[in-house]
Amino acid sequence: MPEPVSFQAPKGTFDVLAPESGAYERLIAVFATVVERAGYGLVVSPMFEDFAVFQRVGETTDVVRKEMYDFYDKGDPPRHLALRPEGTASVVRAFVEHRPPLPFKAWYAAPSFRYEAPQAGRFRQHHQLGIEALGTEDPDLDVEVIGLLAAFYAEVGLRRVTCRINSLGDDECRPAYRAELTAFLEARADQLCDEHRTRIRENPLRVLDCKRPECLAATADAPRQIDRLCGPCAAAYARVKEGLRATGVTFSEDPRLVRGLDYYTRTTFEFAAEALASAQNAVGGGGRYGGLAESLGGPPTPGIGFGCGMERVLLACGAEGVELAWSVGVEAFVVDTAGGAAARDLTRELRAAGIRADRAWDGRSFKAQFRAADRSGARLALVVGPDEAERRVVAVKPLRGGGGQSEVARDGVIDHVRELLGR
Repeated sequence: MPEPVSFQAPKGTFDVLAPESGAYERLIAVFATVVERAGYGLVVSPMFEDFAVFQRVGETTDVVRKEMYDFYDKGDPPRHLALRPEGTASVVRAFVEHRPPLPFKAWYAAPSFRYEAPQAGRFRQHHQLGIEALGTEDPDLDVEVIGLLAAFYAEVGLRRVTCRINSLGDDECRPAYRAELTAFLEARADQLCDEHRTRIRENPLRVLDCKRPECLAATADAPRQIDRLCGPCAAAYARVKEGLRATGVTFSEDPRLVRGLDYYTRTTFEFAAEALASAQNAVGGGGRYGGLAESLGGPPTPGIGFGCGMERVLLACGAEGVELAWSVGVEAFVVDTAGGAAARDLTRELRAAGIRADRAWDGRSFKAQFRAADRSGARLALVVGPDEAERRVVAVKPLRGGGGQSEVARDGVIDHVRELLGR
């Protein structure tokens, strides 16, 4: 036989066990509540897609050029596939394939995969919450989408979160701006960082997103898209700002905010957690996009959405001292030394009554069962020994929160447990 091997989670990934996993449950539950109030429905899409689906997010971006996990399957001929690096492309592909009625408003909670150097809040597998809304160019929808992300943070309990917005224009005004920015950058190419010095024409907007000191200094007086918007883009941007102010969403304008994917047009936005170090403080963001549905074989369909990294949100919660307790343990633990039948039946009845219940196995001793009850985190121990079984009673002992032991008739124990738990 081969030698036994001790395996670990791959680099850049991690396991989340209970009770810590309860925080993930809590985030998803809060997010679903917030966005479903606004008419967004859950979409569950494949973890992998045709490689070309994700190419559409931008062949000049690091997500496509460097970070995607792609592979060929066992088909004949083999198909080129990729693990999902972000959520928008998959949702739009699903929209194009199934053509639901417009406006199409969807939310998702899904793992995403990017090959990059692991660091605080940045992993090779991370988990995203997000929404996508397709079918209208109305800038009031931009306000709704940004407001929903702000509402989610507030509902979770985060208070030190800031929002930045920008407009990237559209196919009418961006080409001229891009040409102007390219000329500006080429005149200062020797002042840029090594990465962007040779990639100016490939994607000049990405230089504005660079955080290296040399690029920040060289582009401090670069031309700004928001000063060169066409009439419709300027009007839409003004409407977004007006709507955010009217709905109480605090924001600042940032002409350097371009985001990391090529499909964005007009409104872009990003939320940052002030409690985190600036290098890893982005906790969510997104923007409006056009052309993505067409590139995936669908009709021209405008859209807007955002993605929100759960691990980053959890880091921000920890930095702010936000408690995300979500009870995943049991509430009642049955200790049965009378043969196991009481444990079998009582746990079933408790669970049917909506009470989280567990028991020990393998005929363990009274002392061992009580240790298991304590480790479970249960508030109550329901004890049935030979004497209690004969008399058809159950001894109920509080394990947490104080209070004395009581004895209850077997047929009244469920109601008694409900009362003790405040149900």
